[in-house]
Amino acid sequence: MTATVVEALPATMFRLQLENGHEILGHLSGKMRLHRMKVLPGDRVSVEISPYDLTKGRIVYRL
Repeated sequence: MTATVVEALPATMFRLQLENGHEILGHLSGKMRLHRMKVLPGDRVSVEISPYDLTKGRIVYRL
């Protein structure tokens, strides 16, 4: 699912707005954290959403 970064929070957490208008919290995946990928507000990212908690997700790719 595609989202836009709205706000950068501490500890590599981000507030994301999905294409359908919902806002979720997302954190960087392990490989992105390992390679120190920069994600800034306004960037479009690909997100995996947890099936157990639909308000949390993992950023897996910067578009």
